Amino acid sequence: MKIIDKYLLKSFLITFTTVFVILFFIFVLQSIWLFIAELAGKDLDFVTIFKFIFYYSPIMVPLVLPLSILLASIMTFGSFAENYEFAAMKSGGISLRRAMKFLIICTVVFSAIAFLFANNIIPEAQYRFVNLRKNILQTKPAMAIGEGQFNKIGATTTIKVDKKSGDNGEFLEGITMHMKKGEFSPITTVIKAKRGVLKSDETTNLLQLDLIDGNYYEDIYSQKMEEREKLPFAKSSFKKYTINIDLAKLNGASEEGGEIINAYNMLNMSELKYTIDSLQLNYNKDVISYSENLDKTSQSLTNVLEHTGENNLVVPIKTEQSNDLLKIIPNEKKSIIFDVAKSNISNTIFTLDGYSTDLEMKKNNINDYWIGYYDKILVAYSCLLMFFIGAPLGAIIRKGGLGLPIVFAVLIFIIFNFANTFGKKLAGQDALHPFIGVAAGALILTPFAILVTYRATNDMGLTIDLDWLINPIKNIFNKLTNDKLQSTNTQTNEQ
Repeated sequence: MKIIDKYLLKSFLITFTTVFVILFFIFVLQSIWLFIAELAGKDLDFVTIFKFIFYYSPIMVPLVLPLSILLASIMTFGSFAENYEFAAMKSGGISLRRAMKFLIICTVVFSAIAFLFANNIIPEAQYRFVNLRKNILQTKPAMAIGEGQFNKIGATTTIKVDKKSGDNGEFLEGITMHMKKGEFSPITTVIKAKRGVLKSDETTNLLQLDLIDGNYYEDIYSQKMEEREKLPFAKSSFKKYTINIDLAKLNGASEEGGEIINAYNMLNMSELKYTIDSLQLNYNKDVISYSENLDKTSQSLTNVLEHTGENNLVVPIKTEQSNDLLKIIPNEKKSIIFDVAKSNISNTIFTLDGYSTDLEMKKNNINDYWIGYYDKILVAYSCLLMFFIGAPLGAIIRKGGLGLPIVFAVLIFIIFNFANTFGKKLAGQDALHPFIGVAAGALILTPFAILVTYRATNDMGLTIDLDWLINPIKNIFNKLTNDKLQSTNTQTNEQ
């Protein structure tokens, strides 16, 4: 390795390390803020909090690493161009392509490390992180419920307690719970109890909440507007009422944090592929099973008629052949046929809706695993992509430091991250192929990376010459305008 290559590599690595540490610290703090409700006021020791942050930190690496490479490459090459160091290199016969050679190799190494990290370290870290939260809740179940505030459990339940006592805060006083039948259900249930006890069992994934001396209120939903305006409800009292709380819902207490409990985020690529094959096999079996069930359902009309004896219709021998089947059925039997057919159709539609919903959920689940599979590959590619955008862009804008490079880096990364997030959302809903959804940002920015790399290595700048496209349009427009003027002048002269 020549001195110039060592100098370039050293400058890049120093900038990259500084940027990575700062961004990693910022992203980790911002992400930990999502779980601040679980950490604040819960009497956790320093070791537990350190483990909490330590296990969650690796999740930020796939987000921070590409951004660090992008910003470091823009700052490094922008500084070289701004200080005319590239001009000195070119005068010595070293082109931009040659200057990027060892930095490309360095970025390939970063990409390989990012892939290994995403495929091995992050799944293990997420598994340990989720289990740490679960163990905390099992050993200190009251940690899930803050005192004097409403705590959200899943998407349908909130709970508030006035006071906690006991060695682990398991004895509760002044309990108020709000529960819904479903996330979008208009029916709300309110439970108020004087006392309660939280119990946990390490062999299960449930917390048991025993409520003592309380009342139970439930809204009664009516189809009529007049009845709903009266706000009807049912009330009952109890001496003891037991509720089971799923720890998985507590692990996903926040919308953003809920992403980490998905099983596909805890598997490497080989485990994901094995799981996807199993899920796809079960999905195909369900499709075949549902199809067979529908075939059986289609025979229900005939079966009902056979069991009721109504299919023993006497058809006159001399009746002319007709394409209308109803003409050969006596009038007194038609009402029975219509009722059975109507019931059969309603049941079939209801069954189809159930099958469709079930298959859609299973297909979306398979897509989630494919997203996790392709995401590990995208992490490696995004490192290379960001370098091939940042390095030539820095050489073109000729600005180092923390000013213009940060503006370009943030703008590019927002586009990249937004496209990926939007693409994954569509892919999870089976609106896009999982690979296209995961690689949406890369597909958008790859042509830009090729363009800026080509123009930077050929000293062409960012200004694009569109005369080859505009001039022919101008010539056509001018010709049409001249022809119209000549026609107008000719008509004027003739008059």
